[in-house]
Amino acid sequence: MSVVASGRVPTRSALRETLSETLEESAFHSDRGIRPPAQCVRPENVGTAAARLAAATRHELLTFDDPSGCIGQGVPERMLVHAAACIRQIVDRVPEVRQITSRRGLAQDADVGTIRWRHGAQARVIDRIPFRMGVMDRSVALVPIDLDVLYNGMLLVRDPVVVRTLVRAHQCSWRSGEDPNATSSDEELPAHLVPVLDCLLAGLTDDAAAARIGLSARTYCRRVGDLLTLLGAAGRFQAGARAARRGWA
Repeated sequence: MSVVASGRVPTRSALRETLSETLEESAFHSDRGIRPPAQCVRPENVGTAAARLAAATRHELLTFDDPSGCIGQGVPERMLVHAAACIRQIVDRVPEVRQITSRRGLAQDADVGTIRWRHGAQARVIDRIPFRMGVMDRSVALVPIDLDVLYNGMLLVRDPVVVRTLVRAHQCSWRSGEDPNATSSDEELPAHLVPVLDCLLAGLTDDAAAARIGLSARTYCRRVGDLLTLLGAAGRFQAGARAARRGWA
């Protein structure tokens, strides 16, 4: 896999292209009986298959995951809860769990608990994951058919060439990622967002809040957006709740 063996940090598009090519090559060889074929798992069976693989994992789990992407793509909450339960099961008994997510994904996961960086797993944060996947014990991998949403259907892959490709992609992103423990949620709310949060909690209209702080309405709205992004919140009410849990309110 030249894109991840070059020593440079590959782009998201390069990783996706390489994975697609590797899966196509795998299908070509499996049709000729040279490599094990990928098993296509239909959407209604994804939860059961993932739970079965989670129970069978013994030594290591590597993932690319981003709960914020799932939320934005209409994945039912029950599936997110199920996925978090599978991860918890693995973390409780598997010695090596390495999860890679995005900054927004880490923030929005606060209410779900899929990224277990505070509970026994290791994690790295990058700008945007290249695709979703899980590699169990470096012998089997889960990859969404569309590369983005497991809930839409997935491939269960045992071809060692594909598995190695995924492991190397994970290693490249791991080396370039940030440790969330180094920039942990013990951080303070940025000073310029403190009055914005105060106005939000007071229930002021945007115009009233902007006037109180001495900002234009446009600047105030932009700072509200910054606050929501920082908290990984989908709305203002959720932002207030998450700020309270962080001790900012």
